[in-house]
Amino acid sequence: FGLVRSRVMARYLGTSDEADAFWSALRIPNLLQNLFGEGVLSASFIPVYARLRAQRDEAEARRVAGAVLGVLTAVVAALVALGVLATPLAVDTIAAGFEGPKRDLTVRLVRILFPGTGLLVLGAWCLGVLNSHGKFFLSYAAPIVWNLAIVGALVVGGTRGLPLGDLVESVAWWTVIGSALTFAVQLPTTIGLLRGLPFSFDTGSPHVREVVRSFGPAFVSRGAVQLSAYVDLNFASRLGSGAQALLSYGQTIYLLPVALFGMSISAAELPAMSGTLGSDAEVRAALTARVTSRLRTIAFLVVPSAAAFLALGDVVAGTLLQTGEFGRAESVRVWAILAASAVGLLASTLARLYASTFYALKDTRTPLRVALVRITLSVVLGWTLAFPLPRALGLPREWGVIGLTLGSAVAGCVEYTLLRRRVRARVGPAEVPAALLARLWAAGGAAAALAWGVRVALPAVHPVVLGVVVLGTFALGYGGATLALGVPEARTTLARVRARIPGASR
Repeated sequence: FGLVRSRVMARYLGTSDEADAFWSALRIPNLLQNLFGEGVLSASFIPVYARLRAQRDEAEARRVAGAVLGVLTAVVAALVALGVLATPLAVDTIAAGFEGPKRDLTVRLVRILFPGTGLLVLGAWCLGVLNSHGKFFLSYAAPIVWNLAIVGALVVGGTRGLPLGDLVESVAWWTVIGSALTFAVQLPTTIGLLRGLPFSFDTGSPHVREVVRSFGPAFVSRGAVQLSAYVDLNFASRLGSGAQALLSYGQTIYLLPVALFGMSISAAELPAMSGTLGSDAEVRAALTARVTSRLRTIAFLVVPSAAAFLALGDVVAGTLLQTGEFGRAESVRVWAILAASAVGLLASTLARLYASTFYALKDTRTPLRVALVRITLSVVLGWTLAFPLPRALGLPREWGVIGLTLGSAVAGCVEYTLLRRRVRARVGPAEVPAALLARLWAAGGAAAALAWGVRVALPAVHPVVLGVVVLGTFALGYGGATLALGVPEARTTLARVRARIPGASR
């Protein structure tokens, strides 16, 4: 649904100044959601809450949930008010290249969006409770309402022919309504699981204090990663009109496999790993087995994504975004961003699970130290590859967006390497075997070559038709190649698919 939202935005806003303003405005208040929302709550709240439930101490678990909700509500309310007041400063810091009407529009949009982001943070509290009870669908399906509100506002306003400035302001108000609905959809089930709404400011429990202690390092760690993203936005705002929009479109696509395969598996595993009981040796053995199995699954699913971004990125971008104000030239520019992201796509996705492993062990400091290394490297590489290098090579400054993405990709590879070493030292050798990776990349290369052959043979067709045929060929080619190469995950996936088709097992 995020892709549907991006496609509709591409249709009506393209890479205009208004698109830059809306993308930036959406990201600035989302700092609250990213810092206080799912990432930090997953690291600090879920391990404590899930462990209490595993020990069948439901009363204390409920008390912890209520205290976390109370503290979170107070802190977020204060920060929303501060954010609305300090919006001009935030815009000048994060979108330093915006001037005149473009800056003024961004300020108006951010002030509209800030309260809605506070509601999304409270929705993340619901997510923490729901996930700890093994209920994942509702918490991750709820944002569909948020996306539908944005899409509906774009379609209605766009078909009415609203000026782009008025259109994005209307979309901003509907975004806030979508945020409220996202929270409201999750709240009844959460209240049912907790047998009421245990709202309190009681921080006397040692378990509540443990959540608060873990919150600090997790907040700084998550903040370091977000700081890197906002530095990229600042750099992109200096690269000309449309640069931020292109970067945001590209990020929406290359973060999709991270969300589908990395974040989803990590989110599902965190409560399970946190609830692992037994001696230290038994816990380490169980974690090693779980993490290794899930790493293999992630690699099986993400390697073809990276291969497709490298070889067929224009087809991917054209299929998902090419419509209206977003043409073939923009698809090719997004391809360059996707190709750069492919360098670190697998590493960044695997790193998510490694970080969750430390959170399950109630260790938020190790991911923090590694995140600080990543942010430093990302900023240095991003600046170098976005500004001095293109000038030295005589390239247009628009190429700097590719440099930003490549810098983040390399930094993600370093983060993965450091986390893998520390997981090995802490719980054991949990990693993807080199032989499996070799087979996966060989399958991805063969599938890309097959898809390229089909692409060359096709006449000029609509981008969506081209995508269905070419990317469908790529997917079938990858599945067939991994089966031929004896990849166990391919056989398991095929068996699951056949089990869901009536009569296929016979």
